[in-house]
Amino acid sequence: MKNNWVSENPFVFIIFGATGDLTKRKLIPAIYALAFADLLPGNMRILAIGRRDYTSESFQNMMEEAVKKYSQRSFQKIVWERIKNVITYIKFDFISDTGGYIRLKQYLNNLSDDGIYNHLFFLAVAPNLFAPIVIQLQNNNLLSEGSGWKRVMIEKPFGENLEKAAILNNLLTSALPEERIYRIDHYLGKEMFQNILTLRFSNSIFEPLWNRFYIDHVQISIPETIGVGRRGSYYDRTGVLKDMVQNHMFQLLSIIAMEPPVKLNADYIKNEKIRVMRALRPFPDNLSEKEIVLGQYTGNIAGSKTVPGYLQEENVASNSKTPTFAALKLWIDNYRWQGVPFYLLTGKHLNRKNAEIVIQFKEPPGRRLYGEYCNAKSNILVFRIQPYEGFYFQLNAKKPGNYYEMIQANMDYCQTTAYQNNSPEAYERLIIEAIRGDNSFFTSWDVLNASWYYIEDLEKKISKNSLPVYQYPAGSVGPKAAIKLIENDGRSWWDIHDSINFCTRRSDINENLRHQHGNKK
Repeated sequence: MKNNWVSENPFVFIIFGATGDLTKRKLIPAIYALAFADLLPGNMRILAIGRRDYTSESFQNMMEEAVKKYSQRSFQKIVWERIKNVITYIKFDFISDTGGYIRLKQYLNNLSDDGIYNHLFFLAVAPNLFAPIVIQLQNNNLLSEGSGWKRVMIEKPFGENLEKAAILNNLLTSALPEERIYRIDHYLGKEMFQNILTLRFSNSIFEPLWNRFYIDHVQISIPETIGVGRRGSYYDRTGVLKDMVQNHMFQLLSIIAMEPPVKLNADYIKNEKIRVMRALRPFPDNLSEKEIVLGQYTGNIAGSKTVPGYLQEENVASNSKTPTFAALKLWIDNYRWQGVPFYLLTGKHLNRKNAEIVIQFKEPPGRRLYGEYCNAKSNILVFRIQPYEGFYFQLNAKKPGNYYEMIQANMDYCQTTAYQNNSPEAYERLIIEAIRGDNSFFTSWDVLNASWYYIEDLEKKISKNSLPVYQYPAGSVGPKAAIKLIENDGRSWWDIHDSINFCTRRSDINENLRHQHGNKK
């Protein structure tokens, strides 16, 4: 019964750029996982479009190896055969081969004879190819809805600046309406990101406290252990503010800070996110390190491996000042959050990889009332988004014994462990929501427009005030100035190690057990 909705929606999943890493690492493994969970109709089709010389058979074999390597689900031949048998590969150049679109249209017309009218286009291509592909789809009447729906999924990044993003958006919305455009920010597809809505709005203990009267500050951190890799050319034009803050971090910020939506659907959620973005206080004209600290990683030795610095990365200018690290302090000027600082931290080649949101509540009154008899600490709620999913709540309790001594009692829910690392990958959820026609967890143009405007205004003020870009060794915590940014306010960055130890231990135990029994879930 639970899958009736999908059996009524046979569709064609058309992947432009099917020979790239995204298809191998994410898209086909996600389709396999959905088939594994019996969430796909038997009469669906997959059309892979690329510019390399593959036959359908050789492409299917390559995808089989990709599923074995990258899927979280155990490889079952019977499940894979269901996917393999519906994959067709077509070779043509997206730009120069206009005849390829004619062949694509003929292929889709033939499928309509079998009752398959719904088309989901996924553009797993470089951003400069979004517009040419959509124009060709429109020119060949491939986006017009007749008997079935036509939807387009677009990968990040959506433009390199506000001007280019607006041009791209105008082109897209001239070809098809906003509700049929699915702009991907893969953080929106993460299970714990979506669980934040449930935790906020279905637990009566939180909503009365979710405001400036009880919350001292909020921290959002997405440190990464990798460098820019082969993305040097793109990253050097973009930097950390556009690569991470403008999209991922603002999405996390808006979901934490938004007002309760009237309904949990795309339009209402979008409207509340926009209100958050519009309430963000602009940075001052005399911008300083009290509001933002920027950094760039340098070479270092990690174990026996030499890690190159940013300036030594491929396709990066030798004198580049592009920041790879940012720590910011933001304010939201509305009734709920007036006076509550939001601290954001993200960077490349740091000493840890995780994504967390920390809600630190105000100091309990008893701490000052009872003096030496009360060493209570502030309550802390931590949402873990990756790599371990779950949440952590720090309370105060009395330590057993004949002396009055307080300890921190931790409530730790590790979703990764509870469901044996079996929660859906982001692309599983995003693909299935696009099939359902629900764009609640995709990025709307209004939110993108507001976030681009805010970041570009910030970058102008950074340039005007000639803020320094501090160097920090790869594998470190980042620039020391970032620690001062928060310590100057009498606060400190949350130490993530204590919060993940319990979850890590339990997950490691489960992982070892799965390997011992040969049961990879």
